Amino acid sequence: MVETIFKFFTPFVLPILIILVVVMVLPLVAGYVVLLERKVMADIQARLGPMRVGPHGLLQPIADALKLLIKEDIIPEEADKFIFWIAPLISVTAAMVAFSALVWAPGMPKILGHEAPVAVADLNIGLLFILAVSSMGIFGIVLGGWASNNHYSLLGALRGSAQLVSYEVAAGLSLVSAVLLAGSLSMGRIIDVQAHSGWWNIFLMPVAFFIYLVASIAETNRAPFDLPEAESELVAGYMTEYSGFRWAIYFLAEYCNMIVVAAIATTLFLGGWMRPFHTTNAFNFLDYLPPVLLAGVGAYCFYRIPKLQEKPHKAVMPLFGLLMFALAGLVALPLFSIPLGGTGYNLADAKKYVHGLFWFLLKIALYLYAFMWFRFTFPRYRFDQLMQLGWHFLIPVSIVNLFAVATGVLLAQPAGQGGVGWPLWATLPAANAVTLLIALWLAQLSARRNERAALGPATAVD
Repeated sequence: MVETIFKFFTPFVLPILIILVVVMVLPLVAGYVVLLERKVMADIQARLGPMRVGPHGLLQPIADALKLLIKEDIIPEEADKFIFWIAPLISVTAAMVAFSALVWAPGMPKILGHEAPVAVADLNIGLLFILAVSSMGIFGIVLGGWASNNHYSLLGALRGSAQLVSYEVAAGLSLVSAVLLAGSLSMGRIIDVQAHSGWWNIFLMPVAFFIYLVASIAETNRAPFDLPEAESELVAGYMTEYSGFRWAIYFLAEYCNMIVVAAIATTLFLGGWMRPFHTTNAFNFLDYLPPVLLAGVGAYCFYRIPKLQEKPHKAVMPLFGLLMFALAGLVALPLFSIPLGGTGYNLADAKKYVHGLFWFLLKIALYLYAFMWFRFTFPRYRFDQLMQLGWHFLIPVSIVNLFAVATGVLLAQPAGQGGVGWPLWATLPAANAVTLLIALWLAQLSARRNERAALGPATAVD
């Protein structure tokens, strides 16, 4: 009876639950990503970062959200008020809708009756849907900058649209390279192909991954490509006239987009929910890493309690420690073979789901950490340098890489299907080598062009 109920309700209830989690939990997650970014920035700059609100600043995102909620909402007198009001909603809605086609784990435990992936909808055109919907977010930036009736805002909006157009092409071409290997636009199918081959696409196509990494930083307006909101030139760019919670909505959209591009990179290049070396039995000890890692964080929380000074901090820190221990226990349970009361199912059946979700989220976290690391390491580009990098280098390299990967995939096909049957581990490295040679040549051309531009027009006349 229970199994029949699960079989009937799971296809309908599970997507709704995921939607509720996205809408309700994602703002909180984005707030803690901001806290993590501030902590990483402080560590790179040899300081502590937020420490006042909660132990080690763990409650800082909640305090920031409350502050923004009660701040005065200012709308310029000459602004187009309706568009000014709706523009941030367009950006955040586009970012959140993109989550609906992401596949977070391979399938629910068998006790739920079927192996549906953990997703709102595992579309057969999932990647195309995500790219199409997420690219709509630029309308919120353009409309917000235009409706503000501010020259700085308008310049930031125009920069944002030009930047997205420039780098969306390179990002799309790099993703097509991964689609060629999978033969599908389904996010779940792309991961399954990597699982069966035993190779993550980052090892087969490192050039495509690098192109997407750079393009994704530019698409999300992150430093060193944060020209649409360059404080040193445009005050705050398209967000100059926004305050209070509307300003926070723009930030929520930015961090949601960061998570989306990180999830795409994880799916197409980093093996999705698979653990490292998933086909090698010698590395099966990595199955114990998720509970050990979470338990280690919990133990560190209790280790820090005697060193805290404020009593509220000493009261809150154990709660975080207990939460980590509870998560560690939840992740550790599927490692044991425990029959579930004569139902014919075993607790170990949930391992693929629980651990898959952990590895997927961990890879996203590492990708986001790279975003933060780059922000506090590289200086900001000038806008002409940004356009030159996109149009003169990344787009030509991505086109060459696409043709090279397509040739490598064709050569790997059986002789009866137009190929010669060579293995992918031989054809794709050759394709990457060709792409790197072309990239080196383009880099030299760009350096010579910059040298001639630096010399000025007088030398050209001579």
